Amino acid sequence: MTIFLLTEKPDASKRIADALSGDKSVKKLNKTVPYYELKYKNKKVIVVCAVGHLYNLTEKTKTQDYPNFDVVWKESYLINKSAAFTKKYLDTIKILSKNVDEYYLATDKDTEGELIGYNIFKFACKINDAKRMEFSTLTKTDLIKAFENPKSHIDFSLVESGETRHILDFFYGINSSRALTSAVKSAGQFKILSSGRVQSPTLTLLAKRELEIEEFKPEPYWQIFAFIKVNNNLLGLIHKEDKFWKKNEAENRFNKCNNKDALVKKIIRKEYEVLPVTPFNITTLQTESYKLFNFSPKKTLDIAQSLYINAYISYPRTSSEKLPVQINYKEILEALAKIKEFKKYAESILSKKTLTPHEGKKIDPAHDAIRPTSSIPDLNELSDDEKKIYSLIAKRFISVFADNALRESLEVNFNINKEIFLAKGARTIKTGWISFYEPYAKFKEVTLPDFKENEIYKVDSLNLKEDQTKPPKRYTQGSIIAEMDKRGLGTRATRSNILQILYDRNYIEESSIKVTELGKVVAKTLEKYVPDLVSEDLTRDFEEELELIREKKKKKEEIIEKAKEVLIKILKKFKDKEKDIGKDLLKAVRETQEQASVVGKCKNCGKNLKIVYSRKNQSYFISCENWKVCNTTFSLTRGLPKPTGELCECGYPTVKMIRKGKRPYNFCINRDCPKKQEWINKNNI
Repeated sequence: MTIFLLTEKPDASKRIADALSGDKSVKKLNKTVPYYELKYKNKKVIVVCAVGHLYNLTEKTKTQDYPNFDVVWKESYLINKSAAFTKKYLDTIKILSKNVDEYYLATDKDTEGELIGYNIFKFACKINDAKRMEFSTLTKTDLIKAFENPKSHIDFSLVESGETRHILDFFYGINSSRALTSAVKSAGQFKILSSGRVQSPTLTLLAKRELEIEEFKPEPYWQIFAFIKVNNNLLGLIHKEDKFWKKNEAENRFNKCNNKDALVKKIIRKEYEVLPVTPFNITTLQTESYKLFNFSPKKTLDIAQSLYINAYISYPRTSSEKLPVQINYKEILEALAKIKEFKKYAESILSKKTLTPHEGKKIDPAHDAIRPTSSIPDLNELSDDEKKIYSLIAKRFISVFADNALRESLEVNFNINKEIFLAKGARTIKTGWISFYEPYAKFKEVTLPDFKENEIYKVDSLNLKEDQTKPPKRYTQGSIIAEMDKRGLGTRATRSNILQILYDRNYIEESSIKVTELGKVVAKTLEKYVPDLVSEDLTRDFEEELELIREKKKKKEEIIEKAKEVLIKILKKFKDKEKDIGKDLLKAVRETQEQASVVGKCKNCGKNLKIVYSRKNQSYFISCENWKVCNTTFSLTRGLPKPTGELCECGYPTVKMIRKGKRPYNFCINRDCPKKQEWINKNNI
């Protein structure tokens, strides 16, 4: 008997082949595409990989008009030039899937993995079903168990949900993007703009915060601070009112307290337990990683995926905060105890009579929470970034089994001539899980002196401070991912990509997310003319209906027809106002292009230095905008230059040079920069 086993990626193929063969699989190549042959209990197994989606949606008939709902699944390499490399993988699958007895699907167990496999079997292998391996880790034990106990069928409800999501995203993406691009073109310039079912509500959410910041009007307030000397140290007290909104009232209270002593009136102590952290899902991992290491959500997901492929952690694209007992906590903790950095923590947990994790509420029907596996890495062989993420996941896992922490809050009330001032402290009485999650657990420790009621202290100084209210904070990459999760925008697997698209389209910039002029106008224009396109409610409704498909409570045809009706209505409104929309967008496009080309000031005349593209030489250079008078120019190396807003040590602006397939680098435009040769050598220019 011959089994054809399909995986999602090359690394997964090798991992599965090694597990089933005991590292005795034979690696072969077809047009440089690796595949594996092995024997498993007298069965021949051919392990073949895809490289993600080998089929994607495209228009059946190309058109520049909108709306267009006539779509078809087609080979990815025929749709997009950048996917040309996928042809050899598809050819290999077609060749090797002939003359086999059984088909096994071993892609990731989620809607994308199920759809990737189903489309390949349907279009390339010409079959409609297969046995399904289900696993959450790529450890040898789990893979053998999944192979020996496969499900009889592909999960068709997952396929249908995934296919519906792709169709909805294509309908919204292609039609709304085409509408925006057409609107700008009607106003006199060709510029590709993009929009999407989840992208547009997310951009609008960010733009609203930007507007709140811009329109924020600070209000003045006053605070009164008193300083007393305790054991030769000054301790600051704050008036219990905190902020006074009227200056005369603050001054009256201040004067009332002048030259008066402070009497300890009341001491309030409260002890409270702090529950352990819950296991990571992809959203909490991304937000924690951003907070601790400043890693973007996409970077965190990429690192986690690498750790998963190497069988060090479980499947990362999960929304679960649950750790079912079947995963064998003890075995994982015993494995972690072999790593020096985790030894004492894991052994301490293993000494407990029972192992009961503190779990969160969120569940995922396909996967458990993110956790380490019993297949441990040599930390020295991981990259610095991989080590950070692995250590974070490992310590989080250990911590969920630890005891509650015990904290104490302390508030001391002082009477200064009948005005009440406060000193607040907090300390950890029993560390519990906190000591296991260090250094990631952050709790403020403020120790106060041992005050007793009715003690009197001399006020060393009194301070009336004026301040202003602050605007709302911008979203960070971590907080916007958490906010999208809270609002039901996108999925755990797509949110980081959506955020990256907004950056790539120049709608947003900076890590503390600032919406560009173009982003603001796109969001404002869509909200003004086609509010349904940026509606969180509509997006959330579709997400819920996709889940109902997964639960076999709705059919894809019903959801797709509803989406068509909604889009036809939305896009008709858009077409009626296309020229007005185009004028608003064109102004923003030009302003954004202007801002995006300025690298700094010309030292010769003080005007802007701008990035310019030479059609004749097919390359970029930098020129003074006052070129009719000032002939200052700078040549650039090959690549796509972007302003950095930063100066080199020599005082000249730098630009970020982006080259295909290579890491971006900052480049000083000064041809006589002392560090220029060092930069050229370092970046292999």
